[in-house]
Amino acid sequence: MDGAGGTLRYPWPEAPEHGAAIQVAPGVLWIRLPLPMALDHVNIYALDDGDSWTIVDTGIHSRRSVALWDEVLAGPLQGGPVSRVILTHHHPDHVGMAGWLMDRFGAELVTTRTAWLMARMLILDVEERPTPQALAHWRAAGMDPAIYEARKAARPYNFADTCHPIPVGYTRLAQGDSLHAGGRVWDVHIGNGHAPEHLTLWSRDDNLVISGDQIIASISPNIGVYPTEPDADPVADWLDACGRLAALANEDHLVLAGHKLPFTGLPVRMRQLIENHHGALDRLRAHLSTPRTAAECFAPLFKRRIDEGTYGLALVEAVAHLNHLLHAGEVTRTRRADGAWLWQAKS
Repeated sequence: MDGAGGTLRYPWPEAPEHGAAIQVAPGVLWIRLPLPMALDHVNIYALDDGDSWTIVDTGIHSRRSVALWDEVLAGPLQGGPVSRVILTHHHPDHVGMAGWLMDRFGAELVTTRTAWLMARMLILDVEERPTPQALAHWRAAGMDPAIYEARKAARPYNFADTCHPIPVGYTRLAQGDSLHAGGRVWDVHIGNGHAPEHLTLWSRDDNLVISGDQIIASISPNIGVYPTEPDADPVADWLDACGRLAALANEDHLVLAGHKLPFTGLPVRMRQLIENHHGALDRLRAHLSTPRTAAECFAPLFKRRIDEGTYGLALVEAVAHLNHLLHAGEVTRTRRADGAWLWQAKS
């Protein structure tokens, strides 16, 4: 869902070219890599440790990414070695090249326990066809029959398609920890909702915040429910995390996010991220005056056309918001003959 309106400031109106870098603070480089999807880029950050570099997030693993990383290493990083890779969360656009950098430099991997476990598990779990659990989850959400039949017969996306294998062994970060990188001490604050145990880093020495996908300008990260945990309530996790992180926000924080542009105005953005989902829940409550499947809830949640390319993300996010209302005791659900849940607001 799009973020609500508000005043944010963007110190750099344009992103660096692929393979290039912009210095956003002393010892901190902003690098952008391409993605083959609607959200067509990911931001990574290189922190200068003097005799080596710490990299935050890595992009997907592909021939193009390898070529661009070779350019980055020879150019902006001046041939210096990578000693550490920090992962904000387990998604492929952030994890994909981590194992490649580890293999090339013997780099240390640093992340949260859940992010490491999820990334390693999903990279190793290669499926040639959708699992029975995935099919049941799609039917329960009321997936469009034509899309369901096409996906039922197709090889699903696997993390291994765009992620280099991650070796065993990592260094864990948890809430309240700190680490030294880029000439600064960074405090660890953990987010949730978009990804479990999502890492954010807050500099003690200046105004920098490395936020991954937990805090992004202009878009709200996808919050979805998947076959792995079909009754999960990530919206509650998201709202709780936003409340905790909002308490840390200052107007002069420079937020270095996983996508879009670096920005200041963090208190405003935190309010937007919270209000965005409360607004969506209000519209959903009204929409559920009559029984609906999750697939019939796109209009009030997204207020824009959902095409086949965004259908899957929209479906898992619709289920997430319905689960939130169910856990709050505000809706009921009953099984339709075809296996789909019909959701309705309590009178």
